Formats: sequence, structure tokens, C-alpha cells
Amino acid sequence: MSVLSEELRQKILAYVPRYPNKQAVTLPALHIVQDALRCVPLEAIREIADLLDLSPAEVHDTMSFYGFFRDEKQPLGKTRLWVCRSLACGLRGAEELLDTVCKKLNVQPGGTSADGKITVEFAECIGACEGAPAVLIDDEARMNVTPDKVDALLDELRQ
Repeated sequence: MSVLSEELRQKILAYVPRYPNKQAVTLPALHIVQDALRCVPLEAIREIADLLDLSPAEVHDTMSFYGFFRDEKQPLGKTRLWVCRSLACGLRGAEELLDTVCKKLNVQPGGTSADGKITVEFAECIGACEGAPAVLIDDEARMNVTPDKVDALLDELRQ
């Protein structure tokens, strides 16, 4: 049984004309699958490899090179919350912010809340230095997030 729906296959194949070769589509394909499934299962690696005329090892090498892809043993929660730890954010309380978020969700960085809704991670930089401390909620930057705003933020993300 196929892990990738026909819709996901078509999304991946739509990238092929944009790149000089099929191998270059590996990274976008992994993002497409993880966004849809909240992880990249082993069978999806095989199916991506088939679509792109690659070996599964080549796809897995790309996946394992980047720290933000998850396999089926550690899927992402519904929402991924990155806490920035860059110099600017660090100077404005990012470590305290990360600690507060983790304590309130009872997780360590990289962990997912018990209800499966929020995965907390840290990033070295999300490019929002002007609003430090900043977080990234999936693909949306949120600036000036201080520990006193964590309860409201987590309530919002749980909905």
C-alpha cells in the first residue's frame, strides 16, 4: 500500500520542471511529505526515490543531513514551535523563553506535548532579530514573545 497519496505525488512531480535534474527535487519532496504526514515514513522515502529515479539511500542521506525532518518514530505535533536562540534572541531572554515553554508543556526541546498538538524545538536563527525574542510557528514568525506571553501563545496553539 502506498504511503503517498496521488495528490502528494503530483505535488512532488510538479517541482521536477523547476530544477535542473530530478535529484534536486529531493529536498522539496521531503518537505511536502513531512508537511502532509508530520513525518517522513520509511516507505515514503522509497516512494520518493522511485518518483525521482534515485536510490532510497540517496533520499535518506538528504533527509538525515537536515535536522528538521522526522521519521515515523518521532512525528511532529500538529504545530511546530521553534524558539530562536540566536545572539539577538539570546540576549533578550530566549533561553528563559525556551525553558518556560518546555516546562509548561512538560517536554524537552525536540519533544511533543502529550496531546500531540505542539512540538517544541530550538533554532539557531529564524531571521527575526528585530523582534527578539522570536519564535517560528510552523512557517510564521512571531516577534517579541516573552515568557509572560507563553500561556496565551500555547492556548492559541492548542486550539
